[in-house]
Amino acid sequence: DRLSNELRDDFQIEILDSPEAVAERVDMVFIEALDGRSHLDYVKRTAPFKRPTFIDKPLAASVADAREIFRIAEEGGFPVMSCSSLRYADNLVEALGEENSGRILSCYAFGPISEDATHPWFFQYGIHTFEIVMAVMGPGCVEAQALKNDEQDVVALRWENGRVATMQGMQVGHKAFGVTIHREKGFRSLDLRMNDRPWYASMLDAIMKSLPHGKACIDPAETIEIIRMLEASAESRRTGRAVKI
Repeated sequence: DRLSNELRDDFQIEILDSPEAVAERVDMVFIEALDGRSHLDYVKRTAPFKRPTFIDKPLAASVADAREIFRIAEEGGFPVMSCSSLRYADNLVEALGEENSGRILSCYAFGPISEDATHPWFFQYGIHTFEIVMAVMGPGCVEAQALKNDEQDVVALRWENGRVATMQGMQVGHKAFGVTIHREKGFRSLDLRMNDRPWYASMLDAIMKSLPHGKACIDPAETIEIIRMLEASAESRRTGRAVKI
């Protein structure tokens, strides 16, 4: 295809015929397939080579697959990391470091979403906004309640310590990502497009500082919780009821 030809012809990247052949030749594996349902199979095929592995979002299309991926990695003794590049947006990282403004009480995050036949609702593109929420609030989400119409979805998320967050997925309109962070001493609203550096470049920095050294900078339990948040939100969207996480 066009991308393969470009990699081979313009960048002299060797194109191999299987995930196993790639894993044998490299120091670190990147699984970039768009369909999250395929990621567990790729991990099974590359795990014997014990390479540090980055899996592009979504890690998996179910909590069961996510747990199995991390089980295989733990058993094989190699780190696995998966995330959205949005959590590494420079202005978000800077805002999260403003601890002199007090602890974070809540947040409101928004971004585009789209229906995809290969994934449960929210998994393909909504995961970006859920990752922003997790980066701000941290783990401990216990309940999701979704509201929807033909143009947008809104998910209210509750944490075990009583804090709340709101995720808004835009089906129509602009394609921007943003977040408002509320702290004890004030708030800050961020347009995540307003960065000089691409999100993916900042994420690659984080990957290279961790995976080659045998660790992931995001706890597997946190990644599994995000997948569960996505599942619970999709279930709430279908049923109209709050769903425990």
